[in-house]
Amino acid sequence: MTELLDAVDPTPGPASIVPAAAPAPGVRPAGGPKSVNVRYVYAIGRIEPRFPSLGLEKEFAQATGRADTAGLTDRETAHAVLSDPANRYLARQLCWVFSIEGQESYLLLPRDATDLDMVIEAIRPAPVSGDIDVIIGAAAGLAPADMCNGLIVPMLAFDQVYSFDTESFIAAIPRPEALAENDFQAAARELFARIQQLADNAGATDEHRAVNYLAMRYPAIYAHATEQFARSLSLTGVEVTPSRLSGVRTLVNVVFTYTHRTTGVTEKHAARVDVTEQFPFLASPLAPYYDR
Repeated sequence: MTELLDAVDPTPGPASIVPAAAPAPGVRPAGGPKSVNVRYVYAIGRIEPRFPSLGLEKEFAQATGRADTAGLTDRETAHAVLSDPANRYLARQLCWVFSIEGQESYLLLPRDATDLDMVIEAIRPAPVSGDIDVIIGAAAGLAPADMCNGLIVPMLAFDQVYSFDTESFIAAIPRPEALAENDFQAAARELFARIQQLADNAGATDEHRAVNYLAMRYPAIYAHATEQFARSLSLTGVEVTPSRLSGVRTLVNVVFTYTHRTTGVTEKHAARVDVTEQFPFLASPLAPYYDR
């Protein structure tokens, strides 16, 4: 499968007509109660466009040849061409692949035409190594082999996309006045990286959705990490356990374990997250946690 950014080729060729992707089977409207057929996803990774066919690749090259791209890099050219409303037909037919830690994980399906704007903006004109995309949606079923040139991964109908670079994200996290800026940002940078590197974190389980939600939406975990590092404690674990308060709603405890570098004594703090619906939310703030 050819990546879009490797394919700025002015050679004319026939257009390929690929039907727009249909909604994934079993996907309910955003925000509603979970059904047995719906697997909600809250994932951190990168969006990349791919060509599903040689015909579309050649059509993109023709559209590029018609555009004023003098002085632009390949990345800037791709962004300019796909951002042009006249070329929206190309964006609709591209494969939008979501990769986590370099592994192709989902094939993104817009729920409606306006959602294309969110994935087009993920093609940064000036990318940096710390670029991050966050996808919130629902996965259902594997993509058929002929949908994206043989790529068989789960389809993901998305409702929200956040695109940013890591350094801008770290700089935007609210910092308590009592904490030094350099110490806070170093701690936040390390904790965010550790969360991304959790084993098999595809953002598709309640556990990983809860962790990813906290990483994106709960600044207190970064302030807490800064305080623990200042006390000579190391982050030695992030785990998720079912909450005993779960009933009608699904609640989990995200437990952060810190261990003293000299004494080996551990301390645990946990935040409770409600993951019942597509959009998780904080049910109880970070507090000391004791194993039972």
